[in-house]
Amino acid sequence: MKKKRSVLPAIKSRFARFRLRTGYSRIYRIGVYALEDIPARRLVIEYTGKRLNWEKATQLRFPQDIYLARVKSGYVLDGGVAGSGAQLANHSCNPNMKKKYSQGRMFLASTKKILAGEELTWDYNYPVNLRRVPCRCGARNCRGTFRIIIE
Repeated sequence: MKKKRSVLPAIKSRFARFRLRTGYSRIYRIGVYALEDIPARRLVIEYTGKRLNWEKATQLRFPQDIYLARVKSGYVLDGGVAGSGAQLANHSCNPNMKKKYSQGRMFLASTKKILAGEELTWDYNYPVNLRRVPCRCGARNCRGTFRIIIE
């Protein structure tokens, strides 16, 4: 009897500035990996998805995984609908990318050199009023949650 192989979601290359792939992650389920070295301070991939106002987004019934990214006050992108693949980049408390905005669009940009084979990560910084989501990034400075910690 043949074992079924699951198909990983693909990166939409027209939104990526570098060669990327998806793969299984030690952080959480599926992640995004560099297929080539990425220099520091470069746009890596555009975060795309269905554009929703914040009120509409808070009324959604979410599946197990949530792919919302706040683009600016007033609206979010739901990467689970028409996402570029950037929505699969996992959270880390010690990320190698950060959000950058340009002309109403959101990109993930490298904060340091990323080596081929390395997993791409960014700090989700969920708002404090959202439910606590535990972090599994494994960083030394892990804060234990995706939420912003205000002291």
